[in-house]
Amino acid sequence: MKGVLYLAFAITCELFGSSMLKLSNGFSRLGPSIGVIIGFLASFFFLSLALKSMALSVAYATWSGVGTALTAIIGVILFGENLSFFKIFALFLVIFGIVLINKSKGEKTAKILEGQDTIH
Repeated sequence: MKGVLYLAFAITCELFGSSMLKLSNGFSRLGPSIGVIIGFLASFFFLSLALKSMALSVAYATWSGVGTALTAIIGVILFGENLSFFKIFALFLVIFGIVLINKSKGEKTAKILEGQDTIH
């Protein structure tokens, strides 16, 4: 459960860092540029804590996928970016892929417990 909380913090910090990246105007504005550094450093810090109790494949896919989807939504809401059918469909595919990756972790664990597979 701690891992999921750390992962949520990592995603939130990534969203902050990405938003500041847009506002930094190519790192030409000091405040947002510092926000980028703080946001991404904090994001990687919390991701590293999440990895103590989560599989890398699940944590990283969730972090990057949810971060990508939420960043796209923030772009539409805060920065007036276009929201087309294809963008909505692509975001759906990202979320669907995350769900499949998270579902597959349970199947692998069950196979290991049943002795059908081994950990490499």
